This record gives sequence, C-alpha cells and structure tokens, in this order.
Amino acid sequence: MDYKSNKAWLYLLPAIAFLAVFMVYPLIDVFIYSFEEGYNSASQTSFGIGAYNYSYVLHDPYFMQALKNTFLLVIITVPLSTALALVISLALSSITKLKELFQTVYFLPYVTNTLAVGLVFMVLFQKTAYSDGMINMMINFFGGESVDFIDGPYWAKMFVLCLYTIWIVMPFKILLLTSALASVRQDYYNAAKVDGTSRFRIFWRITLPMISPTIFYLVITGFIGAFKAYSDAVALFGTDLNAAGMNTIVGYVYDMLYGDSGGYPSYASAAAIILFAIVLTITTINLLVSKKHVHY
Repeated sequence: MDYKSNKAWLYLLPAIAFLAVFMVYPLIDVFIYSFEEGYNSASQTSFGIGAYNYSYVLHDPYFMQALKNTFLLVIITVPLSTALALVISLALSSITKLKELFQTVYFLPYVTNTLAVGLVFMVLFQKTAYSDGMINMMINFFGGESVDFIDGPYWAKMFVLCLYTIWIVMPFKILLLTSALASVRQDYYNAAKVDGTSRFRIFWRITLPMISPTIFYLVITGFIGAFKAYSDAVALFGTDLNAAGMNTIVGYVYDMLYGDSGGYPSYASAAAIILFAIVLTITTINLLVSKKHVHY
C-alpha cells in the first residue's frame, strides 16, 4: 500500500511542482507586495510595511468604477447566459434532424477570436460619420432614436458589454449542458410518462436535479470568468478603458502595472488581492449553497 501511495505521489510531483512555481509562489509574492508601501521595482526597495496600498486602491475612483462595472457584468451575464444556454440546450436535445449542424453553429463563437467578435459588435453598434450602425438602423425603422452604444451613455455601453460577454460564453455552456442532458437516463423519463407527469414537472423533478452538477460548475466558472473580464471591454472600447468609464478590476490591475498610470506594482498587487478575496468569498458561498441544491 505504501509503495502504491509513493508511486501516486511521484506521478503527481510534476503537477504539484508546476502549481507551486506558477501559482502558489506568485500568489504569496503578490500578497507580500500588496503590503510594501512605495515599492520600487527597479531598486527592489520600499518605504515600509502597511495597509496604505489597500486604502489607496479602495479610495481610487477608477478602482471603484472598475468594481462597479465588474459586479454589474457578473450579476447580469452569469445568470442570463446560463439560463439561455439551458433553454437552447433543451431545444437542441428535442431536435432529431440536423442536430449536429445546429450544435456546430452555436459553438462557432467560442472558437472565434474575441477581438474579431468585438470588431463585429463595433460594426453593429458604433455610430460613425457615415452610418449609425445596423442596430440603430433597426431602432430607427421601428420609430426609435439612435443611441451611441460605444461612446454614448453608460447604460448603453454596459448593455453592449453584457451582450458581448453573453455571446462569447454561451457556446461553451451550451456544449456542456447538451452533453449533460444526453447523459440523463431515459428510464426516468419513461417512468414519469407512464405516471402521466407533466413536462414541467419532469423537467423540475428529473432533468434539473440530474444536470445540477453541470449547472453548478458553469455558475462557478462563470463567476470566476466574469470577474476576470478585460479583453471583452478592450475589444469594444479600446485600451483607454478609464476614459470610457468601462474598466474592470483586471483592467485596473493591468493599468497599474503597464498602462498610462503604470509603474505601481504595490497598488496593482493590492487590487489583485482584493479581487482574489471577492472571488474566493463568492465561490465559498456557492459551494455552501450547492450542498443543498446540487445532486451528485
């Protein structure tokens, strides 16, 4: 038994070493940097140790705007994308002809470059000197007024960002949910039909509990992915997200390191640790909730 255990640890050693070098050590390093006040990366020196970096970040209006944008993105996109993916997956599961074709079509946005999709969205929504964009043309057709979705009001820009995010993440969720639905044993459905159970009750009592582990996985990864959003905003609003008022927490960290306000690794580290704490807290809450509502 000891020999088998040692052999298993030997197999795991490369993965453990990789995680320690590229994940655990950087996390500890960032945590230390976040408390070093006035850290200079060139001289590797700081003025002292304290919580000033956290105080600065939490009082920075750019960070608070990024925090607001990120939370709105998470709250809106994760539930909507998961619900829409579930509805589409249920529809695909009921299709017999051309099912594989529809699955491929829905999966295409996932394998398309995010910046390329962002350019398409800009063509659809951005107002230019020559055109108001295809979406505004549709709004005008129904008697509405044109809206500048890229450089206009905050709600319009947030709408485009949320729509873009949902479009990007939904194909992966559809793929997993379609696979989960296919794995539900047909015996359960046959027994329910014999008893005269309605479709809604079959879905609520059989389908949903059986695919709840997949839904839970998608919700967890959706929260984490939405909190890490950055390239989506860049694809739509350019690199100066602070000026557009559409920065995210990850974008704020990048700006503190390399952007126009760059050269402040201590502030960037503090913001990164705050993001880590938020994601850890929400993940823990989801894990606690899942004990009652996820059936394995």
